[in-house]
Amino acid sequence: MAFGAFDPLHEGHIDFLRQAKALGDHLTVVVAHDSAIAAHKHRDAKQSEEERMNAIRVLPFVDEVILGRKTAHKYHIFDEVQFDIIAMGYNQLPSDEEVLDALHERGKYDVKVVRLNPFQPEQYPS
Repeated sequence: MAFGAFDPLHEGHIDFLRQAKALGDHLTVVVAHDSAIAAHKHRDAKQSEEERMNAIRVLPFVDEVILGRKTAHKYHIFDEVQFDIIAMGYNQLPSDEEVLDALHERGKYDVKVVRLNPFQPEQYPS
């Protein structure tokens, strides 16, 4: 599983999702709700959630695209989706420790958190 705003989707995101798919057989991508972007980035989304979801949905290595909730609670998806691995961008927040704590609070001790390699970070920082 991978998650992010993908606002807008760029080559760095595409590489991130390719790396995530290489970790397993099924890639679920959770796209941040417009209201979550406003809450976390303190700005409106550049593209609507539907536009961002459609851009990811057409990628041949993505199996499923889910819209995150309107709330800023970032861990709701841990209770709603089955997964074995969480792929995180090289500079993506939150920290691995915070994610692991949230997983352990839900009894998910076997889920791996994997930090992926950057792709031209000077051009695509997030």
